[in-house]
Formats: sequence, C-alpha cells, structure tokens
Amino acid sequence: MLDNIRIVLINTFHPGNIGAAARAMKNMGLSQLYLVEPRVFPDVEADARAAGAKDLLDSAVVVSTLDEAIADCQLVIGTSARNRTFDLPIFDAHDCARKVVGEAEHGKVAIIFGRETMGLHNAELQRCNYHVYIPANPEYPVLNVSAAIQLVCYEIWQAHSKQDFIKRDEPYPLTRDMERFYVHLESALRKTHFIIPQHEGKVMDKLRRYFNRSRPERTELNMLRGILTSIDETTSELADAKQETIQSQDKGSDQ
Repeated sequence: MLDNIRIVLINTFHPGNIGAAARAMKNMGLSQLYLVEPRVFPDVEADARAAGAKDLLDSAVVVSTLDEAIADCQLVIGTSARNRTFDLPIFDAHDCARKVVGEAEHGKVAIIFGRETMGLHNAELQRCNYHVYIPANPEYPVLNVSAAIQLVCYEIWQAHSKQDFIKRDEPYPLTRDMERFYVHLESALRKTHFIIPQHEGKVMDKLRRYFNRSRPERTELNMLRGILTSIDETTSELADAKQETIQSQDKGSDQ
C-alpha cells in the first residue's frame, strides 16, 4: 500500500531539502520520491542530509514536468501554507492521510510539495483533486518543505499502522485519462460554439476545477467520453448536411 504513495517535489532549490525529504519519507515507510526539475540534483549535500535514506535518492525519479510525475496517479493532493480558495476540498494532514492510505489500496497517489520560496503555483494546485493545509501560527505559518513532508508522512504512517483510513472500492481514472477527457471536452465545446475563440473566458479552468473536485469514477468517465463522442458524430453529420445543402444551392444557382 505505501509503495503506491509518492512524494513529488517541484523545483526544489536547496539540495539539502531533497535529502531531508528522503530521510523523512524513509522514517515513515515511504519510498517513492519524484523530483520535478530540481535546481541541483544529485548533490553531496542531499546525500549528507539523507543519512540512511540515500537509497531513496538513488531511486528518485527526475522528470521535467508535473504531468509526467502524476500521469499514472488516480489521486493528486497539493500542499500549501496558505488556505487558498480554489473550490477544492481541503484536508488537514490527519484527514489527508486517511484518504491517501485508503486509495493507495487500489492505485497510485501523489502528494505535491512546491518551491521553498513560493510553494505551488495556482495552475499546479488546479491540477489537484484535494488541497492539504497544515494549520500553524498565523503570524508565521510557513513551514520548511522537509518539515511539512515529515508531518504529512507521519500522519500517513499512523493511518497505515492503525488501519485508520477511508476505504473506497470503485476505481478512479488516472490523471492521464482525465487529461485526455479535458482535451476531448474542449474540442466538443468548440465544435458546438459553446466556447467562442474571441470570448473564451475561463470555461475550461472552471470545468477542470469542477471535475477534479467531483472526481468521476472510471465507469462515469467512460460514459462522459461516450457523450462527447456522440456530440462529435452529430456535429460532423450536421456539418456534412450543411455542406451538401450549400453545394446543392450552388448547383441550382448555376442552372
């Protein structure tokens, strides 16, 4: 179960934080470390801070984009020192751990930690299904990234050890499947002129937020894709019929 839980670090500036994160993970039974464009890695300081967890550094997966890090995950949770409003369900670390451990029985789960100076960008948080917020002193609520990882990993270990988690039997789509759905959805909305090029607004951002929040199950996503395919076929038939009508009118005018 714990092998299905990955910690994802984005653009980590200080290599020592990567080492400290590896140590915090191994302390709590986690082993899957993903690094998105780390500034400096590998590095001797990361090795030193990892201590007995250097094996996690050696096996860490380094990728260029967040998409690569979460593509095969069915649940993605973003962390933030600020309680931002994205219409996403918000967990504290304890409830987050119960959710993560329960879903890790059936698929891969990613918990994303942002940059030391600014955390996760808004666009990155919008790729998540949930937001985990660690309450702290309001006068200075910003935790070091490795400290935040230690807290979250500790709660995951507790939930796992005590078997205190939220069980879920229905499988969810992978992130890559949701991304394909969003591409298909946008294409269908453009074909029906629901999205107008000159006035696009934030339709797709809002729809992405809605579906990330509601989390359709795999069978439900297949149904949605079927609906979009039906829209594609209908719009194509209408376009063909319109073209035939125009051609027929042109022939009539020539006569």
